[in-house]
Amino acid sequence: MFKCVEVLMMSVDWAGYGYAGLVASGGVIGYVKAGSVPSLAAGLLFGGLAGFGAYQTSQDPKNIWVSLAASGTLAAIMGKRFYNSRKIIPAGLIAGASVLMLAKLGARMLQKPQQS
Repeated sequence: MFKCVEVLMMSVDWAGYGYAGLVASGGVIGYVKAGSVPSLAAGLLFGGLAGFGAYQTSQDPKNIWVSLAASGTLAAIMGKRFYNSRKIIPAGLIAGASVLMLAKLGARMLQKPQQS
């Protein structure tokens, strides 16, 4: 009985899953529009990592390290691309979303642990 209650009370990282979908779909769109295989590979790789990180965070809210690594890496890479190109799509969008994910994860790290 208590296990069912624990599962129902578990919070799902919807923002993390949305971020993963955005990154993966960006790679697919880059491939479809420009035939860019590196965009497809990077989008699916980082989207998969972000999705796995969201799954881990959903299971244990303190387990943010995969999400932190994926969003931090993308924030740096796409932030540099945005700085050099000044193109909002795709570099600015992904850099901005990555910075927002970093802020969300940072806020989660600063939360005090809940008492059980």
